[in-house]
Amino acid sequence: MKLGIVGLPNVGKSTLFNAITNAGAESANYPFCTIDPNVGMVAVPDARLDQLAEMYHPKKKTPAVIEFVDIAGLVKGASQGAGLGNKFLENIRRTDAIVHVVRCFDDENIMHVVADASTNVPVDPLGDIETIDLELIMADLEMVNRRVEKAQKMAKSGDKKFAHEAEVFSALAKHLDGGKSARTFDCAPEDAPLIAGADLLSLKPIIYAANLDEDGFADQEGNDYFRQVRDRAAGEGAQVLPICAKLEQDIAELDGEDRVLFLEELGIRESGLDRLIQCSYALLGLISFLTYGEDECRAWTIRKGTKAPQAAGKIHTDIERGFIRAEVIAYEDMIRCGSVAASREKGLLRSEGKDYVVQDGDMIYFRFNV
Repeated sequence: MKLGIVGLPNVGKSTLFNAITNAGAESANYPFCTIDPNVGMVAVPDARLDQLAEMYHPKKKTPAVIEFVDIAGLVKGASQGAGLGNKFLENIRRTDAIVHVVRCFDDENIMHVVADASTNVPVDPLGDIETIDLELIMADLEMVNRRVEKAQKMAKSGDKKFAHEAEVFSALAKHLDGGKSARTFDCAPEDAPLIAGADLLSLKPIIYAANLDEDGFADQEGNDYFRQVRDRAAGEGAQVLPICAKLEQDIAELDGEDRVLFLEELGIRESGLDRLIQCSYALLGLISFLTYGEDECRAWTIRKGTKAPQAAGKIHTDIERGFIRAEVIAYEDMIRCGSVAASREKGLLRSEGKDYVVQDGDMIYFRFNV
């Protein structure tokens, strides 16, 4: 899974990226500090995998991984080449979802991107969101208009499929031209795959990371900026994550027990990274299944609804091709029984066929023959 971290310059993108990846991306108080996208790989915390590793003492423990990409700050006119322009829109296109960092705190020492050297601009989270959204929408509109022209040309041969495609994308173009994202376009269910295959920027799932200062994070309901972002997210079916990038930096510098104690002092149970990962999995409809043994214990990420052979294909295409059956036990059942052997004795280890839909936390051993 690849998540692109976007936002206007100076909203805390690189600070947050550094905190969640410890990658050391440059962070400074001037626009376009990030030019080439920084990339950080983060292991997905999974207590189930940790427990399996303690039981099996494997040669290797391999967690699921998320790739975070810190994309340069976009500005008004980026879709037409302003700022650093279309190059960074392409970086967004390569991601599975967008983490849109929105500034939700006042600080006269941090310049707003549209301010000049002598003045500052009041914090305006909804205006900032609109600025980014509009650039994604304008880039999509250009692409959709080209798609309409191509479909109309092909439809002249009498092909009804292209005539329908031209009709659908013409309606989408009108929607985009009204300043509305592709995420909010209401199309017939049978046309959804057509829209999904168009690789649109404003269709990508989005998490609004509301970047608060320490006081705002402690009293989120009292922060008007955060409430604005939360209401906006609810209106378009997006996720919203309250976070304090500065605190996340402090948390990232601690290990083990010190981190736990610091989180307890803050009155929170999980770091922003853990909460961001949970939001990402929920947004994209992802789950994890587990494989286990003395050689390796590993977590594998799949989409909800994936059947056993396709899950096996995540491990190796040969396993999917030669799939015979999956020996499955729910992690919670195994823990209650104390071991896989005890679970088998109690009839909790099941043999599942090609139509089995894998569930989150399934421990699976695949039988195959090639």
